[in-house]
Amino acid sequence: MQTSSPRQITAIAPVVAIVGATGAVGVELIHCLESRNFPVGGLKLLASARSAGKTLTFKGRDVTIEELTARSFEGVDVALFSAGAGISRRHAPDAVGAGAIMVDNSSAFRMDPDVPLVVPEVNGETLARHNGIVANPNCVAAIATVALAPLHRAHPIRRLRLTTYQAASGAGAAAMEELRLATAAHLRGEGYAPKVLPHPYAFNLFSHNADVDAESGYNGEELKVVAETRRILGAGDLPIGITCIRVPVLRAHAMAISVEFDEVVTPEEARALLQNGQGLRLVDDRAANHFPMPSEASGQDDVLVGRVRLDTADPSGRTLALFAAGDQLLKGAALNAVQIAELLLKR
Repeated sequence: MQTSSPRQITAIAPVVAIVGATGAVGVELIHCLESRNFPVGGLKLLASARSAGKTLTFKGRDVTIEELTARSFEGVDVALFSAGAGISRRHAPDAVGAGAIMVDNSSAFRMDPDVPLVVPEVNGETLARHNGIVANPNCVAAIATVALAPLHRAHPIRRLRLTTYQAASGAGAAAMEELRLATAAHLRGEGYAPKVLPHPYAFNLFSHNADVDAESGYNGEELKVVAETRRILGAGDLPIGITCIRVPVLRAHAMAISVEFDEVVTPEEARALLQNGQGLRLVDDRAANHFPMPSEASGQDDVLVGRVRLDTADPSGRTLALFAAGDQLLKGAALNAVQIAELLLKR
């Protein structure tokens, strides 16, 4: 989708709309705008009719939720969408047509060649090519590329292997509540029939719940991460192997990463590159056996990365193994969207 004259955020204090304001990511968007002191000149909280009239708090005052309609974007400078691909496709013409820049957290536009797919620390320069819509990546792709970007800039990646351990937050607030209820029931010695996810969640893990492609055997989450990681890194032919697993963690995704380069990269050099990487915090204490954990990544803006070592499966010394963890609701979703808006505000 294109517009002939895309609008930039020129207002000193732009009017911001949040679509899907009552969801897990929507709530985090509100918190991110507040915590980062984004210069909000006006805030519109948009959701379905059943949520209209309720209130959420922003900077100590109640903001009434409005029903999302085609006319909701009049006077809006930037619209942060987090309500699913169908809603995004339906209301993109309304938002862009009203003059807003749309930052979309769904999968609707991520592979559209006319829409930049942006992780500000990795490829923020691609924002210059937006035509009214900017796509926010899949949470795993966002977290992984922040960890990989410093290495890839110094030594182009030849091959990538990922195994993800994805928290309930990736499936939304309802899945987080299901994990709480299922765990409490299990500890009481009671059964709990899953309603949101397809398998028992407490003290269990299972293949990511996205639909599985019958031909390839890969699920939709895995296919998205492969395609989006290539696009964000600007490496369209990068071979990527991936397995995505849902684990009984409330918040923050973790991943084991094996990175093969064209040349030998020592763990010492990799640590130095990661130590200086944007949006990263190196957690790599071998003596204390202390490496990235979801419990420490939760609520943090930075992606935690560590456990840097040679991958012994490659005797050439060109492959490193890493472990990373990042908050899916923040860097994997809301924070990344707000950072995009901040960059747009500077242009």
